[in-house]
Amino acid sequence: MRPVTERDIRASFVNCSKGEAKRLAVPRDLADRPWNDLDFLGWRDPASPQRAYLVTESGGGLVGVALRLTASHAGLARRSMCSLCLTTHTGGGVSLMTARRAGRNGQEGNSVGAYFCADLACSLYLRGKKKAGPDARIQESLTLQEQIDRTTANLAGFLDKVGR
Repeated sequence: MRPVTERDIRASFVNCSKGEAKRLAVPRDLADRPWNDLDFLGWRDPASPQRAYLVTESGGGLVGVALRLTASHAGLARRSMCSLCLTTHTGGGVSLMTARRAGRNGQEGNSVGAYFCADLACSLYLRGKKKAGPDARIQESLTLQEQIDRTTANLAGFLDKVGR
């Protein structure tokens, strides 16, 4: 992913108003992010842990979605799998995140959801830059690039449901 600015991020959101996008918490460490290792930028709101945000490149521009995390009831011994990168985590390492649909559907209260890595660090898990614990990544015959392509395709499918 190419480096992005706060202005780029705020302008990218498809499922919230301009006012909401203006008020959301953007990471302060954008200059320090490992952009070459990111397929998308994802972060949790430090002031409101039930909120998360995801921004990715799509069709030559940026697409951002605001997410809500549901309350986690997973036991510590239970493993869950991220639907984007297919990394497994124990406990609260995977969360159900919902996104209000874009446009009229979202205004009517419709949303879509998926299970994502709770810290939205899928790109780093794929590349082995961040570890989720023993046996968190399934041994696959796919190359790293094929795994990245699958993850970005999974993300594109989710964004299509949101209604880019």
